[in-house]
Amino acid sequence: MISRRAFVGGSVTLLAAPLAAGAQPAPKLAMLLTGSPTTPSPEREAFMRQLGALGWVEGEQLAVDRRWSDAPEKLGRLAADAVRGNPTVILAAGPDAARAAQQATSTIPIVMIAATDPRIMGVASFAHPRGNLTGLTIGPPEVINEKGLQLLKEALPGVTRVAVLWDVARSAEAPTTGPMAAAARVLRLRLQHLDVKSVRDFEATFAQATKENAECVVIVESPRAVANRTLIAELGLKHRLPIMSQFSRIVEAGGLMSYGPDLTDLFRRAAVYVDKILKGTKPADLPVEQPTKFELVINLKTAKALGLAIPPSLLARADQVIE
Repeated sequence: MISRRAFVGGSVTLLAAPLAAGAQPAPKLAMLLTGSPTTPSPEREAFMRQLGALGWVEGEQLAVDRRWSDAPEKLGRLAADAVRGNPTVILAAGPDAARAAQQATSTIPIVMIAATDPRIMGVASFAHPRGNLTGLTIGPPEVINEKGLQLLKEALPGVTRVAVLWDVARSAEAPTTGPMAAAARVLRLRLQHLDVKSVRDFEATFAQATKENAECVVIVESPRAVANRTLIAELGLKHRLPIMSQFSRIVEAGGLMSYGPDLTDLFRRAAVYVDKILKGTKPADLPVEQPTKFELVINLKTAKALGLAIPPSLLARADQVIE
């Protein structure tokens, strides 16, 4: 049976298997996701394939309630509505979704993906998270920010002024700015923070970056940035500002480069967490995982369009080069 409900900030798709009279209802997975039902997502596809391989076929053994958001401020409403549906487990894609889910329930298990430091959200330790929250992080923020800025400096040796595009509606990872500032001081980079409150602000922030002589833009990932990655990439080309991000999605849309964990792999691993919880394991007994592999992705087509010569030594180290 397929039912759809539209409400502020997202969409819902709920698939449940036809049940015989007196049969127990299938367990339900609620998913808090970035984007929309029509947005292509290799990560979500990898997650569902892995769930299927573990024996959880949507519409047969498992009901799935999907809710999408293109802005962090909408996630609280989506999480609360998902909790009212009494799911067995919640998958929260991103730290903002994890925070919203955590505020909506203290009892339903939550599997988070791509949190920077879950201890900010009350996880006791990586080995013994306690509570109802577990899952996967993207690694220590100081490591990601320092390495990302180092790679940016290597790609663009003459850069001294970096605009940091930050979504002010985010609250889950405010400490991220500290490690970035520390890394910038070591590399003698001056950071210029650009606040975004809505999709209408992207054009103005890029214009401001140009006016204040920024030489490139670093994107702090957020639901709004991911949902509008094509627009961001277009603005980067329009204003001739190279864009650096944590995840490859913006690079695939036309940004210059990214450094961070493989999101597809994180989603695939998250399916293992969901499987274990559906089989009775408590989230408190599932250690929080940190990624073991980080990938460097470079869009050589964008580099050429901006008149940039990426050093061959950097290209040789890239995990993926888009031409």
